[in-house]
Amino acid sequence: MILVTGGTGLVGAHLLYELIDGGKNVRAIYRREKTLKRVKHVFSYFSDDYEPLFDAIEWVEADINNVPKLQDAFKGVKYVYHCAAFVSFEPDKYYQLRKINIEGTANIVNLCISHSVKKLCYVSSIAAIGHHQNPEKLIDEQTPWNPEDDNSVYAITKYGAELEVWRGTQEGIDTVIVNPGIILGAGYWKGGSSGNLFRKIHNGMRYYVNGIVGYVDVFDVVNAMIKLMESDIKNENFILVSENLSFKAFQHKVAEALSVVPPKKEAKPWLLNLAWRLDWLKHKLLGKRRSLSKQAARSAISITKYDNSKLKNALNFEFKSIDESIDEICERYLLDLRQSEG
Repeated sequence: MILVTGGTGLVGAHLLYELIDGGKNVRAIYRREKTLKRVKHVFSYFSDDYEPLFDAIEWVEADINNVPKLQDAFKGVKYVYHCAAFVSFEPDKYYQLRKINIEGTANIVNLCISHSVKKLCYVSSIAAIGHHQNPEKLIDEQTPWNPEDDNSVYAITKYGAELEVWRGTQEGIDTVIVNPGIILGAGYWKGGSSGNLFRKIHNGMRYYVNGIVGYVDVFDVVNAMIKLMESDIKNENFILVSENLSFKAFQHKVAEALSVVPPKKEAKPWLLNLAWRLDWLKHKLLGKRRSLSKQAARSAISITKYDNSKLKNALNFEFKSIDESIDEICERYLLDLRQSEG
């Protein structure tokens, strides 16, 4: 039996489709029943006969911080894909991020140990990998994390979660960790998912930024995860990035695929520095949720380029081009939009 945590998220939903379509016995954790509809909708993208595939999943209502409920979910499980996480860059969400990303991961690791799970795959992030002083130098899996850097709260907690996973390897659990870049996938058009970027670009964005970061298609992520779990590779981490691309180039590619006008004005560093300070002031005075942190503003103009050769060499893996990924996602976005309006 395979257990998937975070089964109703972007990665989890696409992973479940690949596992079920491959004939695997799968159990998945969910927290709110209404989120199951999104998984079924994702399945409908890829199969006309998606209902039986969705019904083949054994769903368990649980929370990764509710250990008694998790005990039931782990019965008979031999392989675990830990996809559950809280994604936020709001500084005031730090303790919530710690609770879910670090403590929740510690619970999963402990249960893997106590239930003699054969192998664990943890979905981390490139946010948990260090950076070079030279922006043109490629970042790889050996680039050291610097705790003295002004890291985002999300990055800190994903790095902390990785430490829990590495602890598990010392206690006998074979593990692989994947560190994806910005994951591109369809079906999740709101919230912290990349789908929200497609929606915002379609609705009209005025500003672009020139920072560079790594992007990857969601199916590249899940296929890499499955191949790593089925391989003899253990206790290693792998960067999952198809291409390093500027935010401006990404915004223009999406705008072109959606047939909308791309952003015309550059958000220069001074403007971003002013914006995050005003955002902080609104939060302090009016209690508004943070929408731009200092770390996010800096990231928007930072150049971070990632080396994907370790995974390519280990699995003879070929990534989907970002252009192809964008075209597919935009097509599904427009179809969903027409259906919602009709």
